[in-house]
Amino acid sequence: MTASADPLAPLAELPGVAAAGEEAREALGRAHRHRTNLRGWPTTAAEASLRAARASSVLDGGGDLLRPHSPVPSPRMGPDPVLAGALRVSEALEGGATSLVGVWQRAPLQAIARLHALAAADLADDDRLGRPRGGDDVGRRLALLADIVTGGTRVPAPVLAAVAHGELLTLAPFGTADGVVARAVSRLVTIATGLDPHGLGVPEVYWMRHTGDYRAAARGFSSGTPDGLAAWLVLSARALHAGAREALAIAQAVSS
Repeated sequence: MTASADPLAPLAELPGVAAAGEEAREALGRAHRHRTNLRGWPTTAAEASLRAARASSVLDGGGDLLRPHSPVPSPRMGPDPVLAGALRVSEALEGGATSLVGVWQRAPLQAIARLHALAAADLADDDRLGRPRGGDDVGRRLALLADIVTGGTRVPAPVLAAVAHGELLTLAPFGTADGVVARAVSRLVTIATGLDPHGLGVPEVYWMRHTGDYRAAARGFSSGTPDGLAAWLVLSARALHAGAREALAIAQAVSS
């Protein structure tokens, strides 16, 4: 594939994008090389998965039962459906689950549908689980995304993860749990590309702590302007970098 034929190549050349992506890659590499993660990564990956689910739930308006000041549903209310879905999604991705990665690499739309079925099981009717909304635009853009992630681009993994994440946030293809699905797809891209093969990073915590910036940058991505796209791509890479620091903190806590 030539650079001119790569639809995402211009995005990788936007100001600040390459540097931010490389810093994220180096930080995730350090996290994977931490002595605890060389053999004990299943333990740290499980903790990363839990933190990712909690943060992603909060971003979609759900609860976080382990977080101070978070409203705790009473037994009569039942479990928080957004949190429950986010936990199911994170469990499916935990440790770089090979089955879902394999589906993503050969049939990404099936993987996205599976993630939605997990995320929205308590939010949507059974016949809507994993089924995108009708409309030619939704189908066309999902098909284009599938083409891109299955060999249609050679941009660095941080850029690809950000584009998949931003596109699903913007498109909201299901109408329920779209944010949880979009962030899960970003995580899945980092796993499948080898950027974060064990899913040790927790960028979701950064997005949760900077919700205003996250939403503003997502609107910038949706605008399609060079400045808006660059802001989203850089913020996404910063989140990966911060998520790598979270991964180191988890490893250090486990080893202490």
